[in-house]
Amino acid sequence: QANLVESGGGLVQVGGSVRLSCSPSAQDIRTYTMGWFRQAPGKEREFVAAITRIMRTLYADSVKGRGTISRDNASGTVYLDLSGLKLEDTAVYYCAAGLPLTEEGAKYSYWGQGTQVTVSS
Repeated sequence: QANLVESGGGLVQVGGSVRLSCSPSAQDIRTYTMGWFRQAPGKEREFVAAITRIMRTLYADSVKGRGTISRDNASGTVYLDLSGLKLEDTAVYYCAAGLPLTEEGAKYSYWGQGTQVTVSS
């Protein structure tokens, strides 16, 4: 059973932008804090951004100024807009849902399957 479904990944050129979406399938998850994480080949999963139901946000230093996380509380959909893409942004991006606003992946209870973002030169 997929609790979170991501979409929007793909192949993007350096300097370009991408919008990722995450839709919760369960009604109760829609009130959770929603986060985005990513995992590049050969690297550990890392935090990208998170947003609470009341729109408090948290960003990793690596995307500050380039990334914007937003959400539509009516539908529960969460978005991650990344611009000024760099080669090092290439990764599988995962959506997650949890209760606290935190960078710690272990605090998130639900995870999506991931969507690939590949940045090419």
